[in-house]
Amino acid sequence: MSFSARTKNELCHIKVRRSCCKYAELAALIYACGTIHLAGKSQVNLRIKTENASIARRIFRLIKDLYNVQARVVVRKNQRLRKNNSYFLILSNEQEAKKILEDLGILYRESKGQNIMIYQKINPKLIKKRCCKKAYLRGAFLGGGSVSDPEKTYHLEFVSHTEDYAKSLCDLVNEFDLHAKMIERKNNFVVYLKEGENIVNLFSIIGAHTALLNLENIRIFKDMRNNINRIVNCETANLSKTINAAVRQIENIEYIRDNIGLAKLPPPLREIAELRLVHSDASLRELGQMLNPPIGKSGVNHRLRKLDKIAEELRLKKGEI
Repeated sequence: MSFSARTKNELCHIKVRRSCCKYAELAALIYACGTIHLAGKSQVNLRIKTENASIARRIFRLIKDLYNVQARVVVRKNQRLRKNNSYFLILSNEQEAKKILEDLGILYRESKGQNIMIYQKINPKLIKKRCCKKAYLRGAFLGGGSVSDPEKTYHLEFVSHTEDYAKSLCDLVNEFDLHAKMIERKNNFVVYLKEGENIVNLFSIIGAHTALLNLENIRIFKDMRNNINRIVNCETANLSKTINAAVRQIENIEYIRDNIGLAKLPPPLREIAELRLVHSDASLRELGQMLNPPIGKSGVNHRLRKLDKIAEELRLKKGEI
């Protein structure tokens, strides 16, 4: 089972006690995965489709609790690609369907005339309270949301068929300072979150606490692994730099020795040159401790730079540069 499916199953076990929150969640579920059939001036049918049995049971229970109506449930086996079953909750009684959709602010009548219209945004009356806003986001995620495996990447999204609804959903998410963004993709409109911290906060808002803890554990592990990799890479780079510098220094000292001899060098330079040849893998600090009297890292580096300069001048005189 995917991380997204486990998260949705967890959300389906949350008990909603307030009626206002039930209305908000049900409205979001219908917006996300419902199909409204309008025939003539007032004939309305409602069909809700999901491939998650837990979500189907939750929608059935919400309708039953709020309206004492039992939706007809149809299960169809998906033959293509061995997908899961599809669950259809059908309200064919036009009076019941119309009442539910009008109560939820999804359908409304034009001010002039009897034509029934579909409200293309989140109806403000559903999300007056903060608890209702959280419930609406939970329903929106259950019906049209998904989250990627956090082991691979951090990405959560809500998919909508209309731009106006996606914009209103994006605004609702951002009321909680989650920095959601919206894009168009294949004739759909997607509201998405990319930062792991924002996804964790959204999980907290909608009540997915187990998924939140799992995501946090993965984030901590990934951050630790990334920090270790950075430290190792940094140490490797420093080691490579030290080795390359030591090789260059030895080459220059050997060049000086073979052309003019180390005896012609000033005593401080001759001393450090001889130590470098003997201790090719020693650090600058270690070389400094071998001197009598000892000197610091910067002093050793200063003397070695002078040796590099002498070798360069010798190469220039011989026309090797």
